[in-house]
Amino acid sequence: MRGRLLAMIGIGLLSTLPAQARERWDFRFSPAAQAPAEAVAVSAGDLYDPSKGFGFEPAYRPAADKPFLFSVKVPEGNYRITVTLGDAGAAGDTTVKAESRRLMLADVATAKGRFETRHFIVNVRDTALPPPPPNAPGGHAVRINDREQGKFHWDDKLTLEFDGSAPKLAALSIERADVPTLYLAGDSTVTDQPAEPGASWGQMLTAFLTPDVAVANHAESGETLKSFITGLRLDKLLSRMKPGDYLFIQFGHNDSKQGWPQTYADPATTYPAYLRVFIAEARRRGATPVLVTSMHRRTFDAKGQITNSHGDYPDAVRRVAAEEQVTLIDLTAMSKVLYEALGPEVAPRAFAADGKDATHHNNYGAWLLARCVVEGIRASALPLKDHIKGDVGRFDPAHPPLPDAVRIAESPMRSDVTPRGN
Repeated sequence: MRGRLLAMIGIGLLSTLPAQARERWDFRFSPAAQAPAEAVAVSAGDLYDPSKGFGFEPAYRPAADKPFLFSVKVPEGNYRITVTLGDAGAAGDTTVKAESRRLMLADVATAKGRFETRHFIVNVRDTALPPPPPNAPGGHAVRINDREQGKFHWDDKLTLEFDGSAPKLAALSIERADVPTLYLAGDSTVTDQPAEPGASWGQMLTAFLTPDVAVANHAESGETLKSFITGLRLDKLLSRMKPGDYLFIQFGHNDSKQGWPQTYADPATTYPAYLRVFIAEARRRGATPVLVTSMHRRTFDAKGQITNSHGDYPDAVRRVAAEEQVTLIDLTAMSKVLYEALGPEVAPRAFAADGKDATHHNNYGAWLLARCVVEGIRASALPLKDHIKGDVGRFDPAHPPLPDAVRIAESPMRSDVTPRGN
């Protein structure tokens, strides 16, 4: 009776206490799980209701050994998540993702009656911007596109996704976290792709970092250096940036499109100039900028070698990095080695649309490129390298694991639509 009363009190608090005033949220999904006494008891029928502030996403509610999504209304910021996985009556196999399919934990196995507790950090954001001063130019919100409307990475709640052959969630705690933030600015090859079968390296990176750093992926399909500014996306991440943070910058796929005159940037002039703007704005806020060259498209010649489809853009990035003394992660060079190691026969299995897409990746390809980025961090002088998980071994792009050796549980959200732009 006491437990039920506490749960009812907890629900009342969630409904009435302003989100900005809360520092911690606790939920219990299994009576057998260890959780704080004040944890709110959640049943399979508790669907998300904004007035209640928590619940399972109605389109992805719990069912026997099926993926499900659970959301909690929170203000934007970084949150330390503690999940207790397992079940008193059955074995479990659980992969955890956050927001729009950011990989947090992969393949956590739990025997019947056994529980595993894990921690990770999730960044939550909305579109709102601090209002500009009176009579000053600016905007009140990021200019998101139609593709982004209604997606979990731009709403007013934190969403966790539980996948795998037998996902089991027993308890959940969410608390605010003051940790360094790694901001990502880029295009569709970096963004959090919201549905299977597409994926990008930015949404895989989280799984390789320790639970004391956040990844805030602001990249979006079709973006260029110029449109990232005019769409107020740079304003958004700069509004939250603080000393000790990082800004990873990867553009080029779309900047090179002369058929997009409003966003085209010349590799000899405007493109490096815009790169310097991003660098200067990050440094002005005490953050560390990092330049990332774009990965190659899958363009093999008759000899099985990758050809350059990016023209002078990678060299422009390298030149700016050297002149500005900015850390460079050369994903162009690493992806060439990676794709050639896989070869023309296997490499398509790393790409979206069953290999018909030569630019965008699936889970396997995104995982491989994230491993390349991690190796770039490891080889750098960045303090961020101390945040690579201890069990993440070395990765050699010349000797990648084959597709069947990389298992990433699929999300229930699926789409047959190729991402807009690159």
